[in-house]
Amino acid sequence: MNTKNKTNKQKEMSFIEKARRAQIVECAIETIAEVGYAQASLGQIAKRAEISKGVISYHFSNKEELLEQVVIDYYIACQSFVCPQIEAHTSPKGMLQAYIESNLHFVDTNRKQVFAVIEIVSNVRTDDGKLRFAADHDESIFLPIEKIIRLGMKNGVFREFSTMSLRVLALTIRHAIDGFSLELMRNPNLNVTEYMKELITIFERATSK
Repeated sequence: MNTKNKTNKQKEMSFIEKARRAQIVECAIETIAEVGYAQASLGQIAKRAEISKGVISYHFSNKEELLEQVVIDYYIACQSFVCPQIEAHTSPKGMLQAYIESNLHFVDTNRKQVFAVIEIVSNVRTDDGKLRFAADHDESIFLPIEKIIRLGMKNGVFREFSTMSLRVLALTIRHAIDGFSLELMRNPNLNVTEYMKELITIFERATSK
């Protein structure tokens, strides 16, 4: 057998499998965003993708693995969008504003994916009843905010925060962003620009000396 042809065939299959997995993930997102976690069966996802359930089972061992991939893809995409915008700033004030703006922009422009992840994270539980994805990001998701605030204190542009007050501020900023996601679910016609402007103003005042 021609080794070159075999190698090309393996690469082609790898590309096809990757494309198929991406299609399945996208259809899972659309299904969950439309009907919710509880109603989003593999059968419905397969129907939307115009494939059999067996094709899904070939790429994902079960529904849980598929949902995990949806969540992983979301966090990778979000970080890839947010991090460069924060790193483009050198001042802590600019970094904090960029953090809030970029997170809200990402949510606004990826609504279906965000709504699907909210459904998954809020509903998928481990065998002992704990939320499956809560422990995976609860701590790490606050670290970028705390890093920005500490830099602002060090540079003298933010007021001083104790360890506890810094934690409260980080929680408040993160929950405000997550609350924006929920508000979009309730009110799709929300004035995003005005919402973003007010949120930035609130935290500028909260951190100013």
